Amino acid sequence: MVCDNLSTHSGAVFYESFTPEVARRLTLRVEFVFTPMHGSWLNMVEIKLSVLIRQCLKHRLADIGTLRREVEAWAAERNRLGANVDWRFRTPDARTELRKLYPSIEP
Repeated sequence: MVCDNLSTHSGAVFYESFTPEVARRLTLRVEFVFTPMHGSWLNMVEIKLSVLIRQCLKHRLADIGTLRREVEAWAAERNRLGANVDWRFRTPDARTELRKLYPSIEP
């Protein structure tokens, strides 16, 4: 489970809604993944999908089985290499990319 806010949820929430036995079973099955406080998990997913499309899905695939094999091989290689997403959009980058939106002061 990907949580959109840092440390807002935990396995304790199951104990509020279920019996202790069911809650324990659920906490063992669910992995909570917390996104950075100042980051966007949706942005990270979009970046990863973009990389997948550019590196793996640029060509036609014959069937769903081939698609699954290609994506699994791509994911295994990225995991082996420890690839990660650098999602940070820094101020200098913003000024370059969004220069039309920034007012310019000319003497």
